[in-house]
Amino acid sequence: MSLKNYKEYSDISARLGEAIRKDRLSHAYIIEGDNLSQKEEYAIDIAKAVLCKAEPGIGCDQCIICRKIEHGNYQDLHIVESDNRSVKDKDVLQLQQDLMNVPTGEGERNIAIVPDADTMTVRAQNRFLKTLEEPQVGTIIMLLAENSEKLLPTIKSRCQTIRLFGDGEAIEGDYDDVATSIIGMIKRKSYYFEIKEKLESEVKDRKASETFLDSMEHIARRAMLGESDVMSTEEAAGLIPLVEQARKDIKINVNHKYALGDFILKLEEVLW
Repeated sequence: MSLKNYKEYSDISARLGEAIRKDRLSHAYIIEGDNLSQKEEYAIDIAKAVLCKAEPGIGCDQCIICRKIEHGNYQDLHIVESDNRSVKDKDVLQLQQDLMNVPTGEGERNIAIVPDADTMTVRAQNRFLKTLEEPQVGTIIMLLAENSEKLLPTIKSRCQTIRLFGDGEAIEGDYDDVATSIIGMIKRKSYYFEIKEKLESEVKDRKASETFLDSMEHIARRAMLGESDVMSTEEAAGLIPLVEQARKDIKINVNHKYALGDFILKLEEVLW
């Protein structure tokens, strides 16, 4: 298959394709979804779209690169073997070593796919963090997860998140503008009902709520690294546990509007 075959994920596929053609793809992604969401197949087809010379951003399924990827013998595509229970520390170490090598294939990139990444031990995740922080030029890493909450915050903050759903929906972690707007309203001390109305107009369901919280965390992580003028490092440190609590509330089926409303009230205490 190629990205154009995923009608259920057409919007996110189109955005990824455009990012590939303009060379604006992130170096690291978390692809989250349940067992019905074809995470590994989708990641492999992203690799085709990145490396294919005939139809860049899509993948032609016919060229030598696409055929090698399809048959599992493209030398610069590294897929970590998983036993469906856990990703072993030794496999993470081997992947790191593989990604340090200069690409030898036609695509001139190393691409890594890590199925069941949320089963990595904390030690393995901490070890892999250096690879995410200082990847070789051109490297693309895709971490596949059923529950990204099991990944360390430091891992998540260095990845873009794509959520795939068995019901045919896909949401990309691109609510940064909305999150920035909400932070600005809080800092201007807008009325709570105005902030809540703005949030509900932009974030309409549970899945979008999770993506909005991802963006809030991305902003906070950038602030803690001194890369954001939206908030101070102290404010960012106060925001992160609020994001985690709101995520937990939504995961246990608290109504997303209530969870985000409570999140806003607590965030006002941090930012005022």
